[in-house]
Parts: sequence; C-alpha cells; structure tokens
Amino acid sequence: MSHLQPLIEIKNATVWQGRTRVFTDFSLRIEQGQNTAILGPNGAGKTTLLKLLTRHLYPVVAPGAHVRVLGRDRWNVQELRSHIGVVSHDLQRDYLSLTLGRDVVLSAFSGSIGIHGVPHSFTDEERDSALRIIEELGIIDLAKKPLAKMSTGQQRRFLLARALVNEPHTLVLDEPTAGLDLAAAFYYLKTVRDLIARGVSIVLVTHHINEIPPEIARIVLLKNGKVASDGEKSRVLTEQSLSALYDTKLRLVESAGYYVVLPNE
Repeated sequence: MSHLQPLIEIKNATVWQGRTRVFTDFSLRIEQGQNTAILGPNGAGKTTLLKLLTRHLYPVVAPGAHVRVLGRDRWNVQELRSHIGVVSHDLQRDYLSLTLGRDVVLSAFSGSIGIHGVPHSFTDEERDSALRIIEELGIIDLAKKPLAKMSTGQQRRFLLARALVNEPHTLVLDEPTAGLDLAAAFYYLKTVRDLIARGVSIVLVTHHINEIPPEIARIVLLKNGKVASDGEKSRVLTEQSLSALYDTKLRLVESAGYYVVLPNE
C-alpha cells in the first residue's frame, strides 16, 4: 500500500467545534486499506475526527499543520463520496420519517438528505444502482416503505445502502449498532464482515468494544482529544489500557476474535 496516499493524514492540527477546542497539535495517519477502529469515551474527540475525515470540519490554518484526505487538502464533498461512504446515527436522525427507503439511497446521488424538493433528475443507471444495492442488502421488499414503518435496524441498512451506492473503497461507520436490538446488531455486523471480505476497508468510530469485527487489526484509543494508544489490536486492547481509557476497572474477555468488556469488581 506504500504507493497509495494515506486515507487521512493529520499533522499538528488544532481543531475547534464551535467554541470548544477539541484537538491541539493533534497528529494521526491512517493508510488506505487499513481496517481501523477509533475507540474512546464520550467527549474524547471521535466525532470531531470523523468530521475531519468527511471534510465537514477543517483545522486552524497554521504553519506545519494540515489535514489531508487521500493526499488532498480540499475536496468537493460529493466527489469524496465515491471514495468514502459514511453511516452515522446523526445522519439517520436527519431523515424525515416519511422518506421512502429507495429515496434514502437515491439521495446519495444528489448529496442531499432525502429527495424532497431536490432539483435532481435521477438517471436510469442511478436508479438501477440503488435497486441493486438495496437487493444485495436484503431490503428490496422495504424499498417503497417510509422510514417510519421500519425498525431502527432496517433504517440503518438503508443508510448503509446509501453509503455503498457510489462504490466507495472505504466505509466509515459511526456507532453502527447504536439503538439496534441484539438480532439487528449481529446481522449488521455480519454484513460489515461480508463487506470487508469483498475488499471494502472499514474505519469504525465507537465506544462499544464488542462491535469491533475480528478483521479490524488496528485500534486507536482517544481520550481528551489526544491519542492515548495506537497500534495492533492485541497490544492496544488490554485491561490496563481500557481501564485507563474509561477511568474504571475493567475485565477483558476475548472470544472468536471479538472482545467483550466486563466490570472488574
């Protein structure tokens, strides 16, 4: 992968969210094709990092500081979607409850939240692509149903279809199983593992350790806007590092490549 530009390269970046300075002289590099989980408690900076990657936030302009995605400082967000697909709980919340499942996916082509009032005429190719990915994810029977008549898990699968319809090489998942029951969460994680097997790279942003697929080899621990630890999963995911990350005594259990955290009382 050395000939490829990094997926994201952050160097000495200072980043504000409103009036809050989240990062100061922050640096991190993730290569293309490097399945990575960004893990940390609420307020650690995970959402800010995600917005840097999707170009919804930019760092303070300063000498020697930059944030580059695929080697570039600036992107048209719509163009970036053909390289990086994003699924987030916030995005799901932004959709109107009457939006049809099919229209959630089609909205990827117009770069909008839904297609209501969007002056975009979808081509036959775009419509065919949307239906194909909907069918691949097993939700074709829901294509003409509004989100209000779907479970949270079904809605999340339409957002996944929206992210995949542009055939990105990297998928960014923000708290992907939030709000899902066990069956829906396990089904979603199986779908993610199938995508990895097909060659889609995953960047997972979460504080749920149990939703990290076995195929993710690199873990980045964030705490208070700083990288607390970064490296191979076997080295970073330890009871000591996680207890320090969450400021509580934890016990770590590994099973079939998954990790589960329990209280260590």
